[in-house]
Amino acid sequence: MRGEKATDRLQGVAREIEHAGPSALGVLNAIFGLLAGALAIAALALGRDLIVPLVLAVLLAFVLAPIVVALSRLRVPQVLAVVLAVLTAAGAILGLGMVMARQAGTLVVDLAAYQRTLTTKLQSLHVAELMRDAEAALQNLRQMVGDGMSGRTAAYSAPSLPLRETTAAPVGGGTTPLEVIQSVAGPVLAPLATAAVVVLFAIFILIYREDLRDRVIRLAGSRDLHRTTVALNDAARRLSRLFLAQVALNSAMGLVIGLALWWIGLPSPALWGILAGLMRFVPFIGTFVALIPTLLLAVAVDPGWSMAIWVLALFLVAEPLMVQVLEPAVYGHSTGLSPVAVIIAATFWTFMWGPIGLLLATPLTVVLVVLGRHVPKLSFLEVMLGDRPSLLPHESFYQRSLQRDARGLLQQAQQALRRGSTLAGYHDTVALTALSLADQDWAREVLEPSQLEDVRGQIQGLLLALEPAAPNTPPRIVCAAGRGSLDDLAAGMASQAMREEGFGVASLAEGALPEEAIAANAGLCCLSVLEEGNTADGIRYLARRLQRQLPKARVVIGLWHAGTDSTMLAELRRDGTGETIVTSLRELVALCRTEALVQARENRSAALS
Repeated sequence: MRGEKATDRLQGVAREIEHAGPSALGVLNAIFGLLAGALAIAALALGRDLIVPLVLAVLLAFVLAPIVVALSRLRVPQVLAVVLAVLTAAGAILGLGMVMARQAGTLVVDLAAYQRTLTTKLQSLHVAELMRDAEAALQNLRQMVGDGMSGRTAAYSAPSLPLRETTAAPVGGGTTPLEVIQSVAGPVLAPLATAAVVVLFAIFILIYREDLRDRVIRLAGSRDLHRTTVALNDAARRLSRLFLAQVALNSAMGLVIGLALWWIGLPSPALWGILAGLMRFVPFIGTFVALIPTLLLAVAVDPGWSMAIWVLALFLVAEPLMVQVLEPAVYGHSTGLSPVAVIIAATFWTFMWGPIGLLLATPLTVVLVVLGRHVPKLSFLEVMLGDRPSLLPHESFYQRSLQRDARGLLQQAQQALRRGSTLAGYHDTVALTALSLADQDWAREVLEPSQLEDVRGQIQGLLLALEPAAPNTPPRIVCAAGRGSLDDLAAGMASQAMREEGFGVASLAEGALPEEAIAANAGLCCLSVLEEGNTADGIRYLARRLQRQLPKARVVIGLWHAGTDSTMLAELRRDGTGETIVTSLRELVALCRTEALVQARENRSAALS
């Protein structure tokens, strides 16, 4: 009975949630998402000892996967190829560790001489005197604060209590040889055990990677095998290339730094070269972390300052060259992460897993961004962490117009034009599309009149700044505005696109009469309208009126950015009145070029006859 009552209650709650509508379901989904995120963070923190080796193994597998594939193409058996690749990588890492240990041991021998040189330099700079003065000032400040506090607390001082007698354990008492061996061998055996686990995990992941991929496809989306397979293959290929490129570039950086330091004459150059290569895996601050001990050693070794200057110049030249030239040439402009995301990721993973988390921050965040690109439910990860713009260009245009950011609008337009875009292309893809968004908001009454005026003012200012030079030809094209609140701006954009193409253009406001010279000379008239601010009957009326006012002109209706599912576009085409309808400035430009060619042929024919 109790089980039936509980089932009935759950069903009742489900029915209440269903009747509550999508808002309640959205709130519940948000709550469940927060709970899932909290559980995931708790699992990452509590399962650190197990998860970190597994993550290292997965990343190592991504790096070694192209090598395994290359060996397999050379007819090497898969298991042997995997073992060779993993053992080679493990041997390289172990060799680097041994080189660093030997270099560090060599450095310790002359540490006393370096310390004397550094002390002499500090004394020459009078740093010791400055430190003594600062320490004396701090001591006086503490004494003043202490005197003030002692006067306040003297009346409340408690009687002193007798101290308990304690007996110290004899030094070395109770320590067994087994405990001594454990205290010495523990710090050495723990990293070796972790490394062995990472190697074993990497071997199994590489051997059974196809089976693991199939299982992930089964879990992620077996109903759409094509899309899931393409997504996983693309993610694996991108990550493998990225990690392998990072390893190669950072290794090259370490080799160059080591050779340059050897040429400069710095002791233990291999140690500092390897450190520089490893620290480049740490975002932003890695190179500077490697620079500090290298620079301090240069100061301590050389009695003068030339070696320190050379070391500083080496790092200041090598790092920008790597970031600005080599990395974009090898794997694109960036890792696909925004700078803010890299900082947040480094902070988060360092908090979760310590120094190893700092080294893994960038690769792990790249994995999350790739998942966000291919898994719809995780798309928020790409928005939060990726370097793609959060807003599309036309959305950014509309947002800047609302914020009255005239400078940002002009910079956006100038960047697009410098990249080779024409005014017709820019207005089509950005400005007119943003104008359609504003028109839709105005029609839905979510845009205040003051905001509409802000948008109008910003776009008018932009059009004035982008106005091309007018050709020295009489206007044969008329761009007329419809009755919508933003149709005049659309007509202005169409006029600019025509002028850039070399056509003589005249603008005509809604309800205005054209001049006699323009009416007699015009061969084409474009009625610029936006869908939300007009009706099909109103557009037909305006087209007939323009045809009466411009009897020699061909009337074209510019229904800007009307989609294939537009009811107004379908109604205008169904009318059958014969007007030409264009939906983009590119179509209008092509139509005007055709009209110009036809007119030129007619003129030549008339001249020959």
